[in-house]
Formats: sequence, C-alpha cells, structure tokens
Amino acid sequence: MTGPWWREAVTYEVYVRSFADSDGDGLGDLPGLRSRLPYLAGLGVDAVWVTPFYPSPDHDAGYDVTEHRAVDPRLGTLADVDGLIGDAHRLGLRVLVDLVLNHVSSEHQWFVSARAAGPGSAERARFHVRPGLGPGRAEPPTNWPSIFGGSAWAPFGDGDWYLHLFDTEQPDLRHEHPDVAADALATIRFWLDRGVDGVRFDAAGSLSKDPGYPDLPEGWRPGDPAPYSDRNEVHEIYRRWARELASYPGDRLGVAETWGGPEVLAPYLRPDELGQAFAMDPLYWPLRAQLWRDGVDALLAATGRHGRLPAWVHGSHDVRRAADRWGPHGARAVLLMMLALPGAVYLYAGDELGLPEVTLADEAIRDPVFRRSGGAERGRDGARVPLPWTGESVPYGFGPTGSTPWLPQPTDWGEVSVARQRDDPGSALALTRAALALRGEWWRDRPAELTWRDAPAECLAFRRGHRGPTCLVNLGDVPVDWRPYGRRLLLASMPKVEEKLPARSAAWLA
Repeated sequence: MTGPWWREAVTYEVYVRSFADSDGDGLGDLPGLRSRLPYLAGLGVDAVWVTPFYPSPDHDAGYDVTEHRAVDPRLGTLADVDGLIGDAHRLGLRVLVDLVLNHVSSEHQWFVSARAAGPGSAERARFHVRPGLGPGRAEPPTNWPSIFGGSAWAPFGDGDWYLHLFDTEQPDLRHEHPDVAADALATIRFWLDRGVDGVRFDAAGSLSKDPGYPDLPEGWRPGDPAPYSDRNEVHEIYRRWARELASYPGDRLGVAETWGGPEVLAPYLRPDELGQAFAMDPLYWPLRAQLWRDGVDALLAATGRHGRLPAWVHGSHDVRRAADRWGPHGARAVLLMMLALPGAVYLYAGDELGLPEVTLADEAIRDPVFRRSGGAERGRDGARVPLPWTGESVPYGFGPTGSTPWLPQPTDWGEVSVARQRDDPGSALALTRAALALRGEWWRDRPAELTWRDAPAECLAFRRGHRGPTCLVNLGDVPVDWRPYGRRLLLASMPKVEEKLPARSAAWLA
C-alpha cells in the first residue's frame, strides 16, 4: 500500500439505528453492530463509518446531539464503543465516527440556557441570533431557507430569532465563539483518545456564516453560492482540526461531508487540511458515458492539485438507494466502476445487498424533511429501513424475534436478506465480495492517472496508467463485445457474461 491507509480505502457506512438491534427495542445499537463486525470483515471493506450514537431526542435520527462526548443509553455505553473499536482493530477494520459540530439539539444545555437568558445575553452569543424584522420583529431576519424546507430562522418569542440550517430542533453554533471552538476541539480529542481512526465532519461547509447575514439574491437556487456555505473562513477551522488529527499516530483521517462539484470540495483537500472530501455529485449523474468521463476527469484534476484522490460516494443515508437512482443493474455497474477508479469508495449499508428504496406510509415516516415540506418531499427514510439479515418474517434478523423495528420492513424483505444472498453466486452480495477481494490485486495502488481507451457509444473503457487491467462500462442499451479490451474476464457486474457485455453493466478485463 502506498500513502496513508485511507488513500484508497473502502469504507462502509453503518446507519447505526438500522443495522442491528441487540436488545429488541427496535433501534439498532452498538452491541448489535459489534456482533456483525465479522460480516463486514468478510465483506472485505477497510473501514466502518458509524453514524451518530450520542445522546439525542431523535428529532433527526441522532443528528440533533445533546452531548457530543457520551453515548445514548438506548444505543450502548462508552464501554461498548471501546469494545467495538478493539474488535474492529483485531479484525483489520478501521473505525470512523461521525461528528455533528455545525449544530446541537435544541435540548442541549447551551440552547436551553440561551432560550431562557433573553436578548443580548452571553448565552445567545454561542448561536446565530438576530432580531426579527417588521412590526414586533415578527418576520425572519433574512430569506435564508432551511435545507429541510421552510425558513432557516425560528423565533425565540421575544423578538430574537435563531438560525437552523436544518430542523428547528437543530440550532446552528457560532464557531467564532471561544466556547464553541474549545468544545469542538475537546470533542475531537475525546474520540481520538479512545482510538478512533478518523472523523467524518457532518455539514462540513456550514460552520462559517457571513457575519453580515445578507439576503440571498433574487433567483437564487439550491446549489448556488450562499453566505452560509463553503466560505473561505471555514478552512481555518479545518486547518486547526487537521493539526489535531496529525498530532495523533496512525494517519488519522478527517473527511468532509461536502456537497458540490470539484470547485467546492478541492479547497478542503489542501495539504494542511483534510485527507478526504466527499465526491457527492456522481450520486446524481444519470448513466451517460460522456457525462461520467468528463465528471471523473474534473474530480481527479481538482483533487490531484493537492496530491489527493477523490472519495467516491456510491450511496448514503441522505439519498435514495443506489438501486433506485441508477436501477438495480446500473448500481452494480457503477460499483465496479468506482472500485476501479483512483481513490477511496464509500458504500452504504444495504447497498451491497442491492436493497430497493422502500415506500413508507405517511404515518411511518420519521424524517423531519417530510414534515417541514408539508409532505411534498418524502424524505430519506426509504433508504433507512432496517437491514434484513435472515428469517422469513419481521424483523428478519435485525433484532430478536418478536421485536418491531423503528421503521417498518417490507413483507418480502427476507428475499433480499444476507442469508438468502450469501450462497447465491449471482447476488449483489456475491458481486460486492468478489469485487472487494479482487480490487486489492488488480486496482488498488496503481497509478492515479487514467488512460481512456476508445469505446463504443455510451461505453467507457479505462486503465490506471498505461498498463494493467481495463474497466469496461456499458451504459448503453445494447450489448458490446468485451474481447477487444482483454483476454480474460476477471469480473462482471452481471452473471453469466459470455462474449458480450450486457447493457447497464461493467466488467474488469485483463
């Protein structure tokens, strides 16, 4: 392996509430995850990213935190964290924790004190607080929208309003405040001291806001530059945190949850900042060959300027399932393509099973996006339904027999369970295991430069460097002959491939 361990690592995102429930209360927990670590080691991933397990009233499934240096008793204990890290390390797995430092829960003691203290108080200075506009200061201070829908401002009830880029129960912190800066650093140190191998920084671009709080211009659309996202000032925060990560042994990783194109993520990867920033744009790319080729080139160029590689994101808890976004066959093809590209890859729990997006009844949805949009947006819970491990009925091995998962599982969930796929050579699980096993031999640590080969319409063919295997991706509607690209078929995303590579599939060829 060349460079730090994370340079081309495959990291598996565990949405802890939906992974494995050890005690039957319906919520996945740390002991449940710990019991399934051998499955992840057998899958062949390098690291596990664990979503928040901190104390929370769960208005946003754990991303509304009341205490960043503790464990929600419903999900385990600090001893469970220590045991999880120890077991993972013995199995050759690294562990990343998810730190939510942009905001806290409205039940966090700081915000409880701020609500009680009144306008102009020192307690409110830790948050973004502005007087309202209009008669009685009854209108929001700016036209900033919440990412979850509606205004990003909520009233205290005394003329002051507080900023919440997400839900009203998630007030944003002012990182310019010395208390906030010191507490964030203490949190990072706390988890590094416990032995975690890296930190995923939630809402990475939102930590710095324009102190003038200007209105968004007329015609602004989501994705346009905004005075509360990816500002130059945010990078001083990450430089400070990067120095802390570098002070620990073992190449501790800092990865930014960035949303945007190459120009957005590249600044986070400067030599004195973070090791990785999520390449999220591909999540939304349709299966069009030229679009993928141009996009891959742009991301490689942007990250390469700082000596880094992309962190390709195949799926996450914030978007629809891969099998829904690209179709079941397309998701398998994109997986092989991403695993062949230079860089790291992030896989979302359940996508190795090809799980479909689940359509939930209105009354079952917990995501605040659904509520804040008035039902116009279904939210993200369709990708968060607890995993099926085995069995013929609910909870399909997610929890003890007779328990009820926090989100309802489909009645046919057993058909796509780990148990059903484990011995099926044509399953999504079998493909993922085979790809991860072969990746180390054929792709990992090869040259970062791509050599594009001539390919039929709506196909991509590339090598890393000028020798070695070829990845052929057929995004078109007709089969293509793979034999001009290699003498041997190492692996294909579709079973029983002969001379022709089917539509919406990929192959590794030597």
